Amino acid sequence: MRVRDLSPDEMNADQRSVAAEAAAGKRGRVPAPLRAWLHSPELGRRAQKLGEFIRYDTTLPPHLSELAILVTARYWTSHYEWYAHKREGLKAGIDPAIIATIAARREPAFPDPKAKLVHDYVKTLLAKGRVPDLLHAAAACMLGEQGVVELVGIVGYYTLVALTLNAFEIDLPEGESPELGD
Repeated sequence: MRVRDLSPDEMNADQRSVAAEAAAGKRGRVPAPLRAWLHSPELGRRAQKLGEFIRYDTTLPPHLSELAILVTARYWTSHYEWYAHKREGLKAGIDPAIIATIAARREPAFPDPKAKLVHDYVKTLLAKGRVPDLLHAAAACMLGEQGVVELVGIVGYYTLVALTLNAFEIDLPEGESPELGD
């Protein structure tokens, strides 16, 4: 890891407060990127609160949220993000073949039109930084305006997570190996 991984004894009061707040929340633990963000406690506090909302409280069902996260993790080749959310995606009911196809950077065959739409929206947004009018209109029709806003929030937040994990080389848990190629 490129930034010191702080033990509780090394943390100042503000850092301890942020770590305790995260562990007491819906995650029940300190999320991996917070290990870096603790070096800026206010960033850590705000990011982990946003993350808790994005991860657990949007209007999108878990299988669509996890799909968006997996597409984002794959785009950034974020090994830790992929490791964590592949398991969550499977729990949410995403077909393992779809996950494997995303990992291979191929186009999955989606039986669910909402899942295909989320995949295409996220992939386009990441690749181009914009979404064409027709794709956006289809997303607003299928997910509602709030759903599209939250989908973009998921992509933005998990881009922050992916870049944090990548920049600071936060390792996978012991015994785990990267699953994504370049």
